[in-house]
Order: sequence, then structure tokens, then C-alpha cells
Amino acid sequence: MPKKRTPQEQSTDPAAHQMLIKAEELGISTAFSRADAMAPCNIGSAGMCCKICGMGPCRLVKDGQVGVCGATIDTIQARNLVRGIAAGSAAHSDHGRDMAFTLKAVANGTAEGYMIRDVAKLRIVAEKYDIPIKDRSPEEIADELADLFISQFGQQRGEVAPTRLAPEKRQKIWREQNVIPRGIDREVVEALHRTHMGDDQDPVHILNHAIRTSLADGWGGSMIATDVSDILFGTPAPLLGSANLGVLKDDMVNVVVHGHEPTLSEMIVAASQDPEIIEYAKKAGAKGVNLAGICCTANEILMRQGVPAAGNFLHQELSIMTGAVEAMVVDVQCIMQALVGLAENFHTKVITTSPKVKLKGATHIEFEEGKALTIAKNILKEAIDNYKNRGDITIPENQEKLVPGFSHEYINYMLGGSYRSSFRPLNDAIMSGRIRGVAAVVGCNNPRSQQDYLHNHVTRELLKQDVLIVETGCGAIAAAKVGLLLGEAGLEQVGPGLREVCETIGIPPVLHMGSCVDNTRILTVLTQMVEDGGLGDDISDIPAVGLAPEWMSEKALAIGTYCVASGAYVIFGGSSPISGMPDKMADSGILSEYISSGWEELYGGKLEFEPDVDELIRKTLEHIDKKRAALGLPVYDADRFGKGGDDRMKELESLSLAERKVALYGVEG
Repeated sequence: MPKKRTPQEQSTDPAAHQMLIKAEELGISTAFSRADAMAPCNIGSAGMCCKICGMGPCRLVKDGQVGVCGATIDTIQARNLVRGIAAGSAAHSDHGRDMAFTLKAVANGTAEGYMIRDVAKLRIVAEKYDIPIKDRSPEEIADELADLFISQFGQQRGEVAPTRLAPEKRQKIWREQNVIPRGIDREVVEALHRTHMGDDQDPVHILNHAIRTSLADGWGGSMIATDVSDILFGTPAPLLGSANLGVLKDDMVNVVVHGHEPTLSEMIVAASQDPEIIEYAKKAGAKGVNLAGICCTANEILMRQGVPAAGNFLHQELSIMTGAVEAMVVDVQCIMQALVGLAENFHTKVITTSPKVKLKGATHIEFEEGKALTIAKNILKEAIDNYKNRGDITIPENQEKLVPGFSHEYINYMLGGSYRSSFRPLNDAIMSGRIRGVAAVVGCNNPRSQQDYLHNHVTRELLKQDVLIVETGCGAIAAAKVGLLLGEAGLEQVGPGLREVCETIGIPPVLHMGSCVDNTRILTVLTQMVEDGGLGDDISDIPAVGLAPEWMSEKALAIGTYCVASGAYVIFGGSSPISGMPDKMADSGILSEYISSGWEELYGGKLEFEPDVDELIRKTLEHIDKKRAALGLPVYDADRFGKGGDDRMKELESLSLAERKVALYGVEG
């Protein structure tokens, strides 16, 4: 029987502690308590169970054992991994498809309440795909761009268009390995076909298609989703926001939006500000409507509208337990089925909105872009009507300020201004050693880990080593909840070189880059760093690492794989889905070796699973230093720059003029 953890062992978040204690008092289960009560299957979690046909399931736990069909452990593990990557790619890319259809509807005037908010980005993106923009209206350009994007999903031959945006050397590698995706849907379908019983049984051959499938997501569907979201809702730029359960209001109608589709959440934001809705809420006895986000929907509306984030993935149940949420409005992905049963203990209405997602017992109000604003208002009226049913509430006081919204475009601007926008200053800081390297800390929460601990421990330790951090998804919200997304926050823990860069530019040491689909922004940043020079001629040359310390989703597997295919070293925390049992099976670990050294030889990137967080940090720094050495950059020296930035200026201000000259130039007089 697994050990029952205390609230402090289940989460590092004080707001979560308060809600978990309440759950214990009320006898209500949460993802945390269910994880404690159910030990994971060590056979399935290691990828050693095959259930793709009716002759099984086959569990391979002995050396030399094969399935009924003769499938070996490495074939079974490869199939399971590729199916996970295909599912993750399908989820994110299907989101991209929906965004492309919304762009088409907006261009044709059939999407109520929507408009093209970033015409400049529309024109820039269109030019990248050779779509004429001269003397054309934004709607004409958007219509043609939408058609191009929509065609990428059903395309059968050729190359998915966004792959042309990768560095030239990277594209050459993909062509040599024959892994450039031909069409987004085609690669997902082929992944399922290849892994059907009796098909592809060469593990390496199967994993080659894992690369192609993931690229259809990262340099296909997800990149489309991010670009279209920016065009329709605005390209993010820094603004002030707040995060954690304390953002809920005791005197307002609280509506929590949860999921991943910005089309719904952006319209609910607009509806909540409508005088009609505000007056409707006041008549119900509230001061108005207070919106808050959970998961990646939180990131979408946080970075564009400043709407506060109630928390990340594991806060979805805890927010309902405050008793202060009139409605939780969900669309797709990362939505727990337990929400409806939990909400029955309180007054919260769980409202599903997607034709793809229903929860038994939830209220279903299907969302359509053609009646978007009207439907959004109806959803809010449902929540307002429920305000009178509110009982006792327990809203934790915990909330932290943050600065989200560091899109690729804004980072480019902040480093050089309107006329000299460039990533060259960032490259120079890495080349000089002020910044040791870059790490992307991304991904989900997993209730089998202590919530947020791995994300924030890794982040803090790397910051001490002058590693600049970029974050997306639930990892970004984890950092937000402890104040790491403010310019001045945590700078006393940051290495002197990185601190000086942050103070000079005026940025936090951790940059919030959006939702999990926005990991493609990181690919775009890395590509421009290559193009601006000084750090090699491909993404694989840059001193950078991708980390998913608390992963749990198939989407994470897809993201990790397309980053590897792009040339990055990616490390997942926690358990490996292809670990096997090395002490019992001679063939265990073959695939783990292949996706590390085998993929590194082919693509310059590698994928590893590392359960020891200190070893994960060591490997990250070792890789960054290895890449610095390969580029001929100075060996990282934490003491090289000494005190810098604001601390240095304060110290100098206390000196006489003569003493300053000695301190600055080493000369007297």
C-alpha cells in the first residue's frame, strides 16, 4: 500500500495545503489522495504491456519473453511510445486546426465578436509563406493564410509548410533522414497504422516515425496554433498579472475557465466586460464577474488580457473546493473526470463547451464561433444565476504578482528596440559568459510528485548558475506562484552575470512564454539565435536544454520528441515509459539508449528520463558547458564578473571619486 502523504508532502504551495486539509476534513478525494491510494502498475509504466490486439494483453516480465505474436520487449515499448507521441501530436495539432478554421471564419465575417487584432503579425506570417500582402485587406490575406494552414492537415505529399522556417542545416538533416512531415494528419494516421498488430516490428524504424509524427506537431499544428492565436487575439507583450487561488473574490461571481482553447476563453473575457453582464451580476447581489484561469487556458488569457491564473493542472479540483466558484467552464485537454463528482459537494456548475469533450453529469453548452459572444454571455448568465446558491467559502489569501507575455516578438524588441531588434545581445551575453546557457522548464504537474517542487527547484538551481530560464504551461504557473516571474524577484539567488543582464534589460530571470502549445515560440527563438550569429549554424549548437520535470501527458512526449528532432537535449523527470526492468531482462534499456545516443547521432538532440532531480540538474549544466566548449566560448566562471548591476552601483555610490577610479579601472588619481 502506498504511503499516505501529508499536504506538505503533496504540494509545495501553501494555498494547496489549505485546500487539501479541507478535503481531508470533508472526506473528499483529490488527485493527490487518489495517487496515494493507487500504486502505479510497474509493468505498464515501463512500457512492457501490449494490448493492441485481442490475443493479449501480453505482459513481458522475464528475460527472453515475447508476446503471443512473438513481439519482443523493444518492439512493444517502441509501439507504446509512438502511440503516445501520436496522441499528443493529435491533441495539439487538432487545436491548431480549430484555430485555422476560426481564422477562416473571421476573414469571411462569420465569427461573431472576433476580429484580427495583430495585422502586423498577419502580414509578417503571410510573407513567410509567399502570400501576397501588397494592396490587400487584412481579411483577404487572412483568408488565403487560413486556406494554406487548413491544407496542411490533409496534405498527402510534399512538406508541411512551417518546416521551411527552421534553420537551413536543420531542414537538410530532416530531408536526409526522410522525416519531414508530409501532412499533419497523415503522420498521425501512419503512426497508428504502423503500430497495429502485424505491422512495423523494427523498433528503430518505428521510432524514426516518432520523429516525423512529432515534427508534424511542433513544426506544423502547434506552430499554426500559436501564430493564429497571435493574429486573432494579439501577440503577447509583458503586463502585470497575478496567480494562485487568492485571485478568487468573495464578493464577485467567480468563473474559472480551464482547458486549452483561446477562442472560448477570449470571448468569455469580452462578455464579462459587457455592461449587460455586469448589471446582471449586480442584480444577483455580486459586484461583477471575476474570471480566473486554470492550466493552459490560464496562460492564454493571462498573457494577453491580464486575467489572473487560479493555478496550474493540480489546482482544478482545489479551486472548486474553495466554495467560491460559480462555474468551471472547460473545453479540451487536461480536464479531470472527477470534477463533476467533486462539484456535487459544493454549488459549482461544471460546464463543458466542446463538441469533442463531454463529462457525464456536467452541463453542456456547445460553443460555436458563429454565435461566440452570445454563447459566452449565456454561459456567464448560468454562472451568475448560481451565485445565490453559494455556501461557506474558503479562499486562501495566497497570490503572487507576475509579468507574463514574453513572446518571441517582444524578446526581439526588448533586446534592440524598434529599429535594432535582434537576438544578438542575448547571443553576446552567452558568448561572453554572463549567461551560461538557456533552459526551457516546461510541462505538466504530476500528483505522484510534490506539486511544483521539481519545477521550482530545478529553476532556482539553474538560476544560481547563470542559466536564463524560459517557461511555458503549468511549469510557468508554478514559477509564478512563488514570485519568480517578477523582475526583482529572486535576483539575490541569481548568478552575477545573469543578474546584470536582467537588471540592464529590465526582465525577470524567468521568462513566461505562454501555454504548452507555445513551446513552438521557443523553437522560433532558438532559430533566430542561430540566424543572428555567434552560436553555431543550427539549434543543436546552442548551449540550451529542455526540461519537463513533472511530466504526465502524452502531449509532453510529443513536445519532447519534436524538440529532440530540432536538435535539443531534452530531459524528463520522473519515470520512463520505456525503462523496462534491467535486473530481469537483458533487452531492457535498448530503446532508452537509442533515443539518447542514437537520436543524438542522427539529429544532434537526445531524449532522456532522469528520476533524480540533482542528476537532472548536473546533466543540464554538463551539456551546456559541452556546447560552450564546442563553440570555443570561454569556460563558464561564476566569479568572472563578480558583483554587477544594481548591487555594484550601490557599492560604487558609497565610494569617493578616487576610490571609484580604483574600483573601476584599477588606477589611482
